[in-house]
Amino acid sequence: MINYLKSENYRLLHKKSIYMTSGICLFLITSAALVLYFFQQSDSNFPYGTSIFLYSNVISSGIIIMIVGFLFNTALTGKDASVMKQAVSFGISRNTIFWSKLIVTLSYFLLLCLIGLILVIGLGESLFVSEEASIRNFVAASFNMLPIALGGFVMIHALKMLKVSDIYIIIFLFFLLIFSGDLLRWLLGSFSQLNEFYQYAPSTLLNDNLMSFMDQSAQFDFRFWVTGIVISLVFLAIGMMRFTNKNID
Repeated sequence: MINYLKSENYRLLHKKSIYMTSGICLFLITSAALVLYFFQQSDSNFPYGTSIFLYSNVISSGIIIMIVGFLFNTALTGKDASVMKQAVSFGISRNTIFWSKLIVTLSYFLLLCLIGLILVIGLGESLFVSEEASIRNFVAASFNMLPIALGGFVMIHALKMLKVSDIYIIIFLFFLLIFSGDLLRWLLGSFSQLNEFYQYAPSTLLNDNLMSFMDQSAQFDFRFWVTGIVISLVFLAIGMMRFTNKNID
């Protein structure tokens, strides 16, 4: 598996799309901070020239973060059938292929997230007046988002390996991150013993996380990890079982 991991790592590092995606993400983060700083300098009454507002844009960008995850994952699971077919013919197990692609793409995705986090904090604290406990709350809220991002990335990987259409994956992502809480509340509303389960839906968790951050009361919430682990395990199981028996055309 180590040799195949190295091979996939080499292939990923020679994909121009990874560098373009990373560069655009870091550019947009920097641009957002500079625009807020410019308006703050131009108008002393501008209400959004604060580090908290800059950080809140990150905390509210769950769907954008997952789109970036989708682009990273696509680098090794997109038009890759011929390469996978060749690997299988050389005796590489499908489990090795499945896990290697996931480990490599997820590692670089998490690295970009870490760099982005450091960049946002650096810009927020250097361009704007430092606000009490803003960094602590931002880090706590970001840490809460981590398991949802991991679960979403695993879901994308499993569906991409099963050759599910990109448009269906994007639609499912939007549903999961924006509408899942409302749907669960509607479905379980008549069951008093179950109607609290909507609080574990990704969309509900992300909304609660943003509200907690804006109130400067963000703290570790185990619900994020329960939901993220469940999503990851479900899609890992589905992906591995289906990919093992799937024809590679």
